[in-house]
This record gives sequence, C-alpha cells and structure tokens, in this order.
Amino acid sequence: MAEAVPVRCPACLRENGYAAPAFPCACGSPVTPPLDLAAPPVPLTHRTWSDAWVAVRCTACGRVSEWPHPELGCASCGTVVRIPVHPVETVTGAGPGSGPGVRDGLLPRPGVRGQGRAADPGRPGAPGRDGSAGATGSAGPVAPAEGASGQVPGPAAAPVPRPAFRPVTIRTARDAVATAALYLRWLGFQDVRQPDGRPIPSAAVDLRAPGLVAQVDPTTAPAGLRAVECVWLNGLTASATSVYFALAGYTQDARSRADDLGIPLFVMDLTGMPQPVNDPADQLVGAGS
Repeated sequence: MAEAVPVRCPACLRENGYAAPAFPCACGSPVTPPLDLAAPPVPLTHRTWSDAWVAVRCTACGRVSEWPHPELGCASCGTVVRIPVHPVETVTGAGPGSGPGVRDGLLPRPGVRGQGRAADPGRPGAPGRDGSAGATGSAGPVAPAEGASGQVPGPAAAPVPRPAFRPVTIRTARDAVATAALYLRWLGFQDVRQPDGRPIPSAAVDLRAPGLVAQVDPTTAPAGLRAVECVWLNGLTASATSVYFALAGYTQDARSRADDLGIPLFVMDLTGMPQPVNDPADQLVGAGS
C-alpha cells in the first residue's frame, strides 16, 4: 500500500487521505497507479465500464496492464471523485525490457468482452472445438520485402500448435473438478490449485491459479445468473480472469450476463471434453492464458 496523500474534495473542499492500492503484476511485483496530484480530482457523476480502468506500467518488468482507476469517496459530503493518473507514456523507472507500448503489453481486463470469435472452427489457423489446431492460413497475400542483397527472406516459422487435450471420463463430482483443472493447465495456466477434500455434489467448487479464478459446477441443474455474477465478482476482487465450468449448461439469463461481462463459459459432458459455449470462451481457447 502506497503512502497516503491528501486529496481535496471539489464539492466541500475537505481534504481526505488516500493511499493508492497495489495490484499484483504477472511477474509478481506490486503495481501502484502513479497519481497525478497536480490535476484536480474529477467528480464521478456517471460511471462507465471503460472509464473505470487505467493503464499502468510495472516498474519491475515493464509490462503494461489495466487496473481499476483510483477513486475516493469524501468522508464529509459523500462525493465520489476519480483521481487523475499519469499516462503510461510518461511513467519512468521501468526495468529492462520495458519496450511494449500500451496496446502491446495490456493484460486482459477482468470482465471485459473481446471482439470476434477467436476460435471459430471454420477460420483458418484457429483451434477447433476439441482443442486441436485447425488448418493454417493467412488473411491475404503479403509482398515479401527484399534485403540489401536482393534476396527474398524465407517464410517465418509457423507457431507450434498446442497438442490436443486428452479428456478424462467424468463419473463423479471429483472427476469434474479434476477435468476442469487439467483443461486449465492445458490452456496455459500454471499452478492450478484444487481444494482439499472430496467435492460436495450439490455445491460448486473453486479452482485458483495466478491470474485465474474458476468455478466448477458438477450439479445436474443449469448454472444460473447469480453463479455467473459471483465468479465475476471473485475474479474482479482478485484482479484475475474468471472462468466457469458446468455439467448441466447454463440458463439463458446466465449466458446473456456472461456475454456482457466477458466471462468464458464451458460445458463438460461425461466424456470429459469441455466445450466453449460463448465468444469469451472461444477467445480463451484460441489465445490461452
């Protein structure tokens, strides 16, 4: 936690102490938004999802991530203000390798839905629904650049495709949790932790990993709206990606809400093969962790 600084309320002119929170970077170092105390705080009269996030560069590894924008509620009049933050381009002191810009280094914003289906089975180069790599292809012909000697460089090496996921037959609630953990590791999440003890068939089970909060619902009832919102809130609190696995699918309200929040939803059949059921899930399968 950073040292508290005085912030003057623009409504009642009272000074309130504020300490910027520290967030965990992917490298493990704490990241604190650099407050711009020379700029006046802005009263928050209308909240939008996109404005609630700010790009911050990690001074240890140079990675640029998006974190909640600093806000403060006045203890006297109750006015909520948004505290300005220095733009990421002006932040100094980044460590070696701090080359990526704002767009190159951004981590996924919790709950924000991306654009397009990153894993459309019909799109060349995209992984299929079963996790196997599809046919490679390109968006169009690209003219090769000639070098100084007039030689045309050869084609770049194609990325190594991810091996196909090997499902495990699901017979019990514990099998469902183990399958979801294996699938998350296959997606690239490291150190996926399962809870101790035997899962209760009537309750969802949490899985955690660095940058990940997942919930596995082994019940025979479709997961509802409240379950999706709860895993989203857990991920938002932990500044992590939220993922949901269910054996019985989801209600229509839950699917619509997951699309709005950008929560990847997967359904598992008894063969143990998780299937993405919305765009965020397809994007996660295509990009991995």
